[in-house]
Amino acid sequence: MRTDTIAAIATAIVPQQGSVGIVRISGSEAMAIAHTLFQAPGQQIWESHRILYGHVRHPETGQLVDEALLLLMLAPRSYTREDVVEFHCHGGIMAVQQVLQLCLEQGARLAEPGEFTLRAFLNGRLDLTQAEGVADLVGAQSPQAAQMALAGIQGKLAQPIRQLRSTCLEILAEVEARIDFEDDLPPLDAAWVKIQLEQVLAMVEQVLATADRGELLRSGLKVAIVGRPNVGKSSLLNAWSRSDRAIVTDLPGTTRDVVESQLVVGGIPVQVLDTAGIRETADQVEKIGVARSRNVAQSADLVLLTIDAQAGWTEADQEIYQQVKRPLILVINKIDLVEAHAPLLNVQAIAALKISQVVKTAAAQNQGIDELEQAILASVAANNLEATNLDLAINQRQSAALTRAQMALAQVQKTIAQQLPLDFWTIDLRAAIQALGEITGEEVTESVLNQIFSRFCIGK
Repeated sequence: MRTDTIAAIATAIVPQQGSVGIVRISGSEAMAIAHTLFQAPGQQIWESHRILYGHVRHPETGQLVDEALLLLMLAPRSYTREDVVEFHCHGGIMAVQQVLQLCLEQGARLAEPGEFTLRAFLNGRLDLTQAEGVADLVGAQSPQAAQMALAGIQGKLAQPIRQLRSTCLEILAEVEARIDFEDDLPPLDAAWVKIQLEQVLAMVEQVLATADRGELLRSGLKVAIVGRPNVGKSSLLNAWSRSDRAIVTDLPGTTRDVVESQLVVGGIPVQVLDTAGIRETADQVEKIGVARSRNVAQSADLVLLTIDAQAGWTEADQEIYQQVKRPLILVINKIDLVEAHAPLLNVQAIAALKISQVVKTAAAQNQGIDELEQAILASVAANNLEATNLDLAINQRQSAALTRAQMALAQVQKTIAQQLPLDFWTIDLRAAIQALGEITGEEVTESVLNQIFSRFCIGK
């Protein structure tokens, strides 16, 4: 357990922006530092869970540093279960940085990334899944991602994992008892063990099924809009994002670089990338844009291949289609410029492409955007990324540990089927228990902790 006192700025600091900046201190010297730096006028009471009004002053010169509020949270009723003090200063850069520097001069150490939450874990206030939920909540890009993170913080993932581990420990105890006291106990009920293992494996598989959904909500979906020049890609981006992120003209080749917009579709964060029109060109700058467009298309999770309804399906569209080796939706844009009875495409040509999702839009008129979003969600569902019935979703680390537990439990079933001695049963049971313990932090190495908490911001 760490006993020194740490300090850090706990809010995002932007020059000349933000009304409040917070400096957080945690540790045995937190209150002493606060008494040294903070002057609270009148008869304000210094006790836990009170907010004091006053001024931060230099302890030697008495120079005024900031007018501030002081929040006191004494152990164990604090985020870290240590004494925690927060200076609520004016926002910006100078005030909070000066207050932090004074805290460091009084003996506090600058906190490492995630160290406040690490202390909360080490002091038993949070388990590892809850700590990771804190990081997920800070980085959430949609309401659904935030709800998923809150479920983790509330222990909705830890609860089933602990139950699974408890069942495995119970099985192991029964098996080891027969090994150590074979003559004093009745024979092991193998049928009971098999039933317990089947139930545990079923639950493991149910939780594992949330991994893809969790990754999607955390990382989002990268969608690239590609196509020939002047088919309306930039207009589509602007209509979709309800902004003028991309320049729109009648001249082909206007977009020279990748233009990005962040959206949320059906609760899923979506990074939309408008690319330069793909064509052969002698313009060196445009060549670079076309090359970047091809690279973006290859790295995207989903491609919106956009064509001009007036021109129909062209040889150039066919060439782009052959270059895109990703899941795609065909977007037929500018349908408002085509007469109602006129065919939009060469039907035989499009049928040969085996594209399941086709959307008609008139981006300049803001038409077809809802249909496009529905097609994207349908594409996500087709890739088995739909939400499960569980209101939780595991991350990559948790998925890897749970997969190891699944493999170990399956091996126990094989060992039983092969009628091997009980000693062999215990090997894989212990491996499953170890893997499940890594998820909640009951069994975890320092290197794993460093890897997890290094991704946090310094003040959290």
